Amino acid sequence: MTITNRVPEIILIGANHKTASVELRECLAFSDDETVKALEKLKKHKNIREVFLFSTCNRTEVLFIPEQKDDVETIKRFLAEFKDIDLAGFENALYVYKDHEAITHLFKVASSLDSMVIGEPQILGQVKAAFRTATTLNSSGVILNRLLHKTFSIAKKVRKETGIGDNAVSISYAAIELAGKIFSDLSTKSVMLLGAGEMAELAVEHLLSHGVKTIIIANRTFENAVNLAEKFKGQAVKFEEMDQMLGKVDIVVSSTGASQYILTMDQVKKVMRTRKNQPLFFIDIALPRDIDPDVNRLDNIYLYDIDDLQNIVNENIGKREQETIKADRLIEEAVIKFKKWLKELEVVPTIKAVKEKIERITEIETEKTLLTLNHLSRKDADAVKRMAKAIASRIMHDPIRFLKEPGAHRENSFYLNAARQIFNLDLNDKEK
Repeated sequence: MTITNRVPEIILIGANHKTASVELRECLAFSDDETVKALEKLKKHKNIREVFLFSTCNRTEVLFIPEQKDDVETIKRFLAEFKDIDLAGFENALYVYKDHEAITHLFKVASSLDSMVIGEPQILGQVKAAFRTATTLNSSGVILNRLLHKTFSIAKKVRKETGIGDNAVSISYAAIELAGKIFSDLSTKSVMLLGAGEMAELAVEHLLSHGVKTIIIANRTFENAVNLAEKFKGQAVKFEEMDQMLGKVDIVVSSTGASQYILTMDQVKKVMRTRKNQPLFFIDIALPRDIDPDVNRLDNIYLYDIDDLQNIVNENIGKREQETIKADRLIEEAVIKFKKWLKELEVVPTIKAVKEKIERITEIETEKTLLTLNHLSRKDADAVKRMAKAIASRIMHDPIRFLKEPGAHRENSFYLNAARQIFNLDLNDKEK
């Protein structure tokens, strides 16, 4: 006889930034409304027991538990039909992970080890949002609910116990990291933005999030300066006022489209006299550069251009990648523990059936015996019942422990099957 309560198979199918072009990822992406519609359809499918769908700009993944093993084609066909794309056009971009690999991949995704930028924090929130949708629609069940909660737990542990999220890995944030090293308290500092480059604006946004006191915007087109000043709640000045303002600010972020230096050695030298040599930090994110690199030779001047910042970013990416070794260990440990819990699901029905059968036999035989011992008092009869139950419990203890703890090199399904045959647990209703 075979065991019907097998360990459920966990399958993950997806495409991401490593396997699919941005055009293909756009075609496979699910909006929030599409995710709801897709889950409502999938949970009604006869071959799907539980399902979870996760979609961002960099990946689309379906995690599911099939009713039948190896039912990968169901999801492939569904994706093709739902997104109205020929399966042949994207099948090569799909990856399929099962069981150990599927669980490991999910843990790595949520821990941002599989992201374009290792350690980026947004991914965990995106996975949580997708899980809320699945639980609201009841498309996930006992197994996926447990798996996703473990996913959130390991992702937090990885971030807490490793340096995976430390060190800036974007140009704009690297600039802020440097500013924080030069000025210990950014909340008392003021910033001047020269030009309106996207990275420079992003750097200013980061500075504002770190509490800088004042933002001044200088732009050749004064109207643009006014508009940006409104955006950052700062002060707009004419470009010609730049030299005057240099004496009042602490940080300068420059990103103009000028073809030659807008700040020379002589200009900055004059400014430093009026500043009484208080430090001045320049972030030059322009190409070609806005600030004469010789400025860096002046005392109390700190000048970083885009190459300097990129070197810092590359170094920091390397540091994050080193932390992935520890993160991988934490994830592997979590995968082993989850698989152990999953394996126990296979054991539980057999253990429950053995206990119920032995307890039922014990109760029946005890009642038969007590009918022939009607001279016993109620107290003595209860003592006999307790003794019978205790004997049954002691008899069951070792076999149940054996089934619960199969050992590293034992094929547990063989022993489960043997237990069901020994205790005759698979009788049909007619035989019962």
